[in-house]
Amino acid sequence: MGLLDDLLPLLKKLRLSGLLETLDLRQRQAVEDNMSHVEFLVRLLQDEVDRRDTKQIDQRVRRASFEKICTLEDFDFQFNPEIPKAQVLDIATCQFVPRAENVLLIGESGLGKSHLAQAFALRACRTGYTAQHILAEELFRQLRAGRGDGTYERRLARFAKVDVLVVDDLGLRPLAGQEPLDLYEVIRQRYEKRPLVITTNRDVEELTRLLPDPLLASAAMDRLLHHSHVLRLVGDTYRNPKKPNQKKSTKKESPK
Repeated sequence: MGLLDDLLPLLKKLRLSGLLETLDLRQRQAVEDNMSHVEFLVRLLQDEVDRRDTKQIDQRVRRASFEKICTLEDFDFQFNPEIPKAQVLDIATCQFVPRAENVLLIGESGLGKSHLAQAFALRACRTGYTAQHILAEELFRQLRAGRGDGTYERRLARFAKVDVLVVDDLGLRPLAGQEPLDLYEVIRQRYEKRPLVITTNRDVEELTRLLPDPLLASAAMDRLLHHSHVLRLVGDTYRNPKKPNQKKSTKKESPK
C-alpha cells in the first residue's frame, strides 16, 4: 500500500479530500521549481481555501433566489447616460452592507432597477454576505401564509436575518389587509442592523401613501430613509427604447 493510500483516509478524516484535486499538479510544480516543503504545503492549502471560498459563494448565490444572475459588468450605462453611474458604483463597493444603509431604486419600468438591485446583492454574496431576492408580492404572500399556519414570526425572522434583502417591485398595487403592518415590521426589524434594497415605480411620497395609517407610514418611512441611498432612474427604458430618429439632435440648421 502506497503513501497515497495512507493519505486518503487522513484527508477524509480532516475533511480535506479536496486537496487531491491539485495534489499531482503541486507535486510536479514542487519538483520543477525546487520548492521547499513549507512552500509546497502553503500552495496546496491555498488551493483548498480557494475551493471552499468558491463553494461558499456558489451556495450564497443559489440561496439568494435571484431571478437571473445580473452583474454590473452586464449593465449598459451607455444606453441611458442619465443613470447615476458614480452613485451606482459607490453602492457596488458594498459598504452599505456593514453600515446597514438602505438602497431605494426609484423609476419607471424598464430602466434597470431590478438588474441593479440584484447586481448589488450578487456583489454582496461574493464579498461574503448572505442575500435574498424576493418580489414584494411574494413577500406579502409568504407572511400572509404565515399568519394562517402559525409560522409568521419564523418567516419574519428569516427576512430580518439575511444580510441583504432585496424587495423587488414594491407598490405595483395598493397594500391591503395586514400588508402595511407587514412592510413596517420588515423595515423595523432590519433598521440599523441590515440593509434593505427596494425597487419601486413610486416616488417616496407615493410610497408613504401605501400605508394608510399616518403614524405607521411616518414610522416606516423615517426608518427606511434615515440611512439610505436613493437612486432615481430616469431616461430611456430598455423595454421601450427611442427610435434612432428620436435621438437625433434637435438643433436648428443654420440658414443657407
